[in-house]
Amino acid sequence: MKLFPHGHATHPQWAMAAGLVVAQLRAQMALPDYADQPSLGLVYLTDRYANHAATILVHLRAQLPQVRDWSGTIGIGVCGPGVEYFDEPALSVMLMQLPQDDYRLFSGVAPLSAALSQGFVAQTALIHADGRSPDLGELVQELAQSTASGHVFGGLACGRGALPQWACGLQQGPNEGVFQGGLSGVAFGPAVSLVSRVTQGCQPVSAVRAITAWEGHVITELDGQPALDVLLADLGVDLYDPQRAVNAVRATLVGLSRSSSAMLPRAGQFGEEVMVRHILGLDPNRRAVAIAQELEPGMQAAFCRRHTDAARADLLRIGAEIREALEPEEITADLGRTLADEATAGPHPSRGIAGAIYVSCSGRGGPHFGAPHAEMQLVRRALGDVPLVGFFAGGEIAHQNLYGYTGVLTVFTQGEA
Repeated sequence: MKLFPHGHATHPQWAMAAGLVVAQLRAQMALPDYADQPSLGLVYLTDRYANHAATILVHLRAQLPQVRDWSGTIGIGVCGPGVEYFDEPALSVMLMQLPQDDYRLFSGVAPLSAALSQGFVAQTALIHADGRSPDLGELVQELAQSTASGHVFGGLACGRGALPQWACGLQQGPNEGVFQGGLSGVAFGPAVSLVSRVTQGCQPVSAVRAITAWEGHVITELDGQPALDVLLADLGVDLYDPQRAVNAVRATLVGLSRSSSAMLPRAGQFGEEVMVRHILGLDPNRRAVAIAQELEPGMQAAFCRRHTDAARADLLRIGAEIREALEPEEITADLGRTLADEATAGPHPSRGIAGAIYVSCSGRGGPHFGAPHAEMQLVRRALGDVPLVGFFAGGEIAHQNLYGYTGVLTVFTQGEA
């Protein structure tokens, strides 16, 4: 097992931050437990560096010529092991040692369908997307359905200006492969072993109900009752006190699922397939509720609110699930000591994790969890001190869905390349 080199830094000048990151990567590549011939680089920048994205990519490619391919995007924040950078210029990089036949870059100018037509089998894919793209949900579903697993993961670029993505390979010129709009990312073949989980950030405050009547993105009936009446009753407010009602509705979201069995598989918490959406408005005349999602036959709904304790517990849960999935059935004494001492142990190949990617909602992060870096420290507590890269997104992608207020944690296990 070779660990993936990783680095992160912040500085007002991008060249200084990039220099610090390259120094970290080179130092790790010289260590025996780390990959020394990486082929794929993942780069995430905060939006403070958005206008320098192409220049930063040129610099990294020149400093690390052994890395053949690069992918990534912009976030309102970026993260590394135990650390978050919000609203400051920063970058986070991880170098993955994978056989070149086991992955393919894709983008609007080099779609995944072209690689599939040449015989590449995509098991899953890391997706970076522009949330302003038309029919984005359909594009994500279409790409997921082109993979063997039907499961993809990733997130939407997020920032206050330009939202560049990059998917650039060895054959491209220095200014190619950086673009805006649509989808890009990396498709992984069946030989790349990974485990991915979604952690929810909201807790239901109502019963699960069937959406029995709707028009587009407007719910008119829940369980045969006027949707607005159901919402107001669940929140304990009415329109005779409009300010109190508005305040309550503004603090409320709606969880949606295509299956009632997926809504509450664990006591008091949503399951992975539940998509949380904003309430856009109320229609007193039709007694209806407008939400930020086109509705489909058979959908279920439950009103919910963001809940820090539930989010914290769910994040620890998915870390435990991933660890359980990766740990061997029989643990030696030496391995047991390594796994037990998470507080002081550094990254170690015995944990079975070469590296991890974490995509979290821009509305989460340390401040939501109570302190700077708190969310990433929870990830480290749940998963151990492993190489990690990620960003805080305008929406998260997992399975075949677009999510909100969630975190998507994916870990890679990879043998000697």
